[in-house]
Amino acid sequence: WLVPGDPCHLQAVDCTALEMKSGSVVVDWVEAYKQDRNVALLDLINFFIQCSGCQGMVTAEMFQSLYKKDVMQKMTETFDKDNEDYPLIRTGPYWKKFKANFCEFIAVLVQQCQCSILYDNYLMDTIISLLTGLADSMVRAFRHTSTLAAMKLLTAVVSVHLNLDVNKHNAQRLYEVEKKRLSGKRTSYRLDQLERKRKEVRELLEIQNMMNAIFKGTFLTRYRDVIPEIRATCMEEIGSWIKAYPDAFLNDSYLKYVGWMLYDKQAEVRLKCLLGLQGIYSRKELVSRMDLFTNRFKDRIVSMPLDKDHEVAVQAMKLLMLMNCGDVLSAEDCEMLYQFVYTTHRPLAVAAGEFLYKRLLSHGGDKVQPKGGKFGASTDQLKRLIHFFLESELHKHVAYLVDSLWDWAGKFLKDWECMTTLLLKKMLKKLEKVALSDAQESALIEIILATVREAAEGHPPVGRGAAKKILSVKEKKIQLEDCTKITEHFIMVLPQLLAKYSTDAQKVANLLQIPQYYDLDVYSTGHLEKHLDALLREIKDIVAKHSDMSVLEASSRTYYILCREEIAIYSQVDCARTQMIDELMKQLNQLLDCFWQKVSVRGKQTVLLGKKRKTKKIKGDMELFFACRFCLKEGMCFYLQIILPALQCTYFSLLNMVSKSSFGFICLVQAFMILCDWLMILSHLDSNNNEEAVGLLGYLPNTQLQEKLFSFIQEHVFMDEEEEKKACKLDDLHKKRSLLAAYCKLIVYNVVEMTAAAEIYKYYVKTYSDFGDIIKETLSKTRYNDKIQSAKTLILCLQQVRLRLKQESSNGVDFSSPSFANIKELARRFSLTFGWDQVKSRESIAMIHKEGIEFAFQGATGVDGKCLPPNLSFLLIISEFSNKLLKPDKRLVYSYLQRYITEPLACRGDKWQPLVWYRNSLLANEDEESSVLGSMGEWPPVGSSKTSSFKRKLSNGMKTSQFLISCIFLSVWKNCCVCYFMGCIQALAAFMDCQSVMKFSLHGYGGT
Repeated sequence: WLVPGDPCHLQAVDCTALEMKSGSVVVDWVEAYKQDRNVALLDLINFFIQCSGCQGMVTAEMFQSLYKKDVMQKMTETFDKDNEDYPLIRTGPYWKKFKANFCEFIAVLVQQCQCSILYDNYLMDTIISLLTGLADSMVRAFRHTSTLAAMKLLTAVVSVHLNLDVNKHNAQRLYEVEKKRLSGKRTSYRLDQLERKRKEVRELLEIQNMMNAIFKGTFLTRYRDVIPEIRATCMEEIGSWIKAYPDAFLNDSYLKYVGWMLYDKQAEVRLKCLLGLQGIYSRKELVSRMDLFTNRFKDRIVSMPLDKDHEVAVQAMKLLMLMNCGDVLSAEDCEMLYQFVYTTHRPLAVAAGEFLYKRLLSHGGDKVQPKGGKFGASTDQLKRLIHFFLESELHKHVAYLVDSLWDWAGKFLKDWECMTTLLLKKMLKKLEKVALSDAQESALIEIILATVREAAEGHPPVGRGAAKKILSVKEKKIQLEDCTKITEHFIMVLPQLLAKYSTDAQKVANLLQIPQYYDLDVYSTGHLEKHLDALLREIKDIVAKHSDMSVLEASSRTYYILCREEIAIYSQVDCARTQMIDELMKQLNQLLDCFWQKVSVRGKQTVLLGKKRKTKKIKGDMELFFACRFCLKEGMCFYLQIILPALQCTYFSLLNMVSKSSFGFICLVQAFMILCDWLMILSHLDSNNNEEAVGLLGYLPNTQLQEKLFSFIQEHVFMDEEEEKKACKLDDLHKKRSLLAAYCKLIVYNVVEMTAAAEIYKYYVKTYSDFGDIIKETLSKTRYNDKIQSAKTLILCLQQVRLRLKQESSNGVDFSSPSFANIKELARRFSLTFGWDQVKSRESIAMIHKEGIEFAFQGATGVDGKCLPPNLSFLLIISEFSNKLLKPDKRLVYSYLQRYITEPLACRGDKWQPLVWYRNSLLANEDEESSVLGSMGEWPPVGSSKTSSFKRKLSNGMKTSQFLISCIFLSVWKNCCVCYFMGCIQALAAFMDCQSVMKFSLHGYGGT
C-alpha cells in the first residue's frame, strides 16, 4: 500500500500492507511534513493522481511554477484517454480491498493531523484545492477518485468537528460547575483556563470553513454527475453526515438532495438514498425533525416497493416500516403495502410480512391484552389473519402469505393446537363468541395446510425462490422437530376434523393433504394404530360420499403415502384399501346392471349381461378396465356424461397395469398399445370452447411418464443377446414390433419429445434385421416434420453412445476397437438415410457437423493446440457425414472448424489424428489440397492454390465457356430451381477442372 520511497514517498503497492501499516505510514508522513511540507505535499498529490490510474507525476518544478489548472491539464494529457479502466471500478477482492484501504487512509490522515497541522492554513487548503480541481476534470478516473476522496475527507472532518463540539460543551459544563464552587472567592487558575477554552472558537470556525469548501466545491457539482457511481458515493456520504451530525446537516438545505435523488434513473443511487434515510428514521429523536421531508417525499417512498430493482424495493419497504412508527402512513397506504406479501420476490415479501405482522397482527402494541387463557392471544391473531386473508380476495395465494410471515410469526403460525381447537369449537364458554363462520373455517384450514407444508418442507413455495435451499444443521433439527410435532398432533385430531367436515369437498380436500407430511413411523413406535383405523374409516366414508375430483385425488394420494411397503403399517393400510376397492367394484357392477336394464335396446341386454358375467371372473385392475371399456363401447350413444369418467378410469387402469410386471406379457402388450392409442387421441383433441377436452389434456405424458414408456420398451423389446436367443419365436417378435411401432408413433406425432428417439436410434444397427425398418421409418417421418430437430436428435444419439464408450474404457478410446467401429458404422448408416439429394438434406447435414464440432471441442480449456479436447475422437464419427456436404458447405464447415484451432502447427502427433482425418474428409475433393495433406501439419486457408495452377485452369475454362453457358441454360429450361443451383455450382467449379464439368453436364443433360 503506502510506504516511503523515492521519488515520491507515497506509492501504491500491495493493498494488504496498509491494512496494518496505515497508522504508521501516516505518522511518518506527518513527520516528513513537519520537516518539509512542500516535499511531503508533493508526495500526497502524486499519491492521489496515481490512485486514479494515471501514470503521470507532478514534479517539484511543476508544483511550484504552474497554476492548479495547468497542473491538471498536464496530468490529463498524460492520461490514456482510450483506457477507461482504473482502480476504483476494477472487480475482484484485491481491488475491493484497495478501495476500502484508500478510504481508511484518508480517515487516518485527518485523525492524525487534527491536533497539529490540520489548522495550518496550508495542508487542507492544498488538498481541498487539488481534489476540487480533479473533481472538475473531464477524465472519469480523476473525477471519480477525487470525489470519493473528497467525500471521505468531509466525513473525517465532520468527525473532528463533532469531537471539538463535544469538548466545547464539556468545557462549558465544567466552567459552570467550577464557577459555582468558587462563588464569592478569588478567581482560581483552573477557572481562568476553562474560560479561555470555552471562548476558543477558532478551530471550530476553521473546521466549518473546510466543510463548506468541500461541500460546495465537490458535492454540489458531483451529486448530479453523469456517472452513477459518483452520484451514489455522494448520496452515501451525505446520509452518514446527517446521521452523525444532525445539528449541522439535519435540515431541508441538505435533505432536499436526498429527496431529489430518490427519482434517479440508476438503482444504485436510489438504494444509497434509501439506506441513508433508514439511518435517520431509525433514531426516534430525529423523526420529529423530518416532518417537512416526510410530507414532501412520502408519496415517492410509498411507490418505491414497486421499483423494478428488487433490492431497492426491499429497502423501501424497510424504510416505510421505520417511518410508520410515527403513524405517518395512512390506512390506504398500509393496505397497499400489505399486498406485497403475495409478491414472488421473497425478500420483498418477507419485508412486507414484517410490516403486516407488526402493524396488524401483533398484539404487542395493543393497550388491552386479549383475554381467553391459554389461546386468547393466538385466537385474536388468528382472527385478524383470517380477516386479512379473506379481505385480500387472493385465496389461491395462502402459501405465499404464510411464507411471508414465517420469519416473523413462525411461533404463532405453528400453534396448530389453537387452530384445530378453533375448528372443533372446544373453546371455553367465555370464548364462544369467537366461533368462526363457514368462510373463516375454510380459510383457517387452508392456512393450517400451508403452515404444515412450510414447516415440513423447510423451503419457500413453488414460484418463490429459484431452487430449494440447502438447510443448515440447525434448520434441519428444527424441521425434524416440527414434523414430529405435526404428526403427534394431527394423528389424533385429523380423524375428528374429517368427520366434522366430511360433507364439505373443499375442506376435506385440504385436510386430506396433511398426512403426506407425517412421520409415519410414529404410528408403530407410539402404538397409535387405533388412530390409523379411525383415519382409514373416515377416508373410506369420504370416498363413498364424494364424486368431486379434487377429493378423490387427495384420497388416492393419501392411500399412496400410507401404503408404502417399507413402513410398518403397510399391511393394515393395504387391507383397508383392497376392501374399499372391492366394495366400489361391487357397487359399479350393480349400477351397471340397473343402468343397462333401463336403456337396453334391440336385444343388446342379453349380450351385455353375458359379457359382464365374464368380466366378473377377472379381479382388480383387469375387472375395472373391462368394465370401463364396456361402458365406452356400448354407452357412447346414450349418455355423454359417462364417457369422460370412463376414459379417465381406463387410462389410469392401463397405467397401473403397465407399471406392474406380474401380468402376463400378452396383457402388458395389449395395455401398452391401448395406452399409446389413448395418448394419441388426447394429443389431437380440440380444446377450443370445450371444458371436458381441456380437462383431458392434463393426462398428456409428462417427463416421468415418458421415461416409464421408454423403460417399458427397453425392457420388453430391446433385450440382451442372451435373452434374444431364448425368445426368438416369431409371435413374440411380432408383439415386440407392435410395441416399438406404437411407441415410435408417439414420437412421430409429437406426443413424446423427439429427443426420446435418440434412445431408439442406438439400436438401429444392432437390431437392424428385426426392427431396422421401423426405426428407419421413424427417422424419415421425424425428418419430414422438423429437419433441424431431427438432425440434433441423430447427433445426440451418437454423443450418448460415444460418452457411454468413454465411461466404459478407462484407458481412453481405442480407434481400432470393435466398440468404436460400431459407432462409426452407426454414423455411416445414419448418413445413408439422407439419400442422394444433397440440396434437400443440406440444412440437416450442416447442423450435424456444427453440433459435432462443438461437442468434439467441448470441455477443452483454452484450445490453443496445446490442450487435447476430451471428445476429439468424435470428429472421426461425424466424418461419415462429410460426403453428404456440398462443396460450398464443406468450405463453411472447414472455416467453422478453424475457429477452434488457433495454433494449427502445434496440433501434431497421433492423438490429433481425428482432427487431421476429419479435415481431410472436408478437403478430399480439393485439387489444390493434395500437397497440403502430406505437409507437416500446416493449415492453409480454404481455397488457396498456386498462382500458376489457377491461371492455367482459368485459361482452359475460358475455352469452354460457351458450352458451359449452354449447359446452364438447358438446366434452367429443363429442371427445377434445385437443378439450376447445382448447375451454377458446377459451372463455377469448371475454372478448376473443365473436363470433369463437361462430363457432369453431359451426364446431367442426358439424364434430364
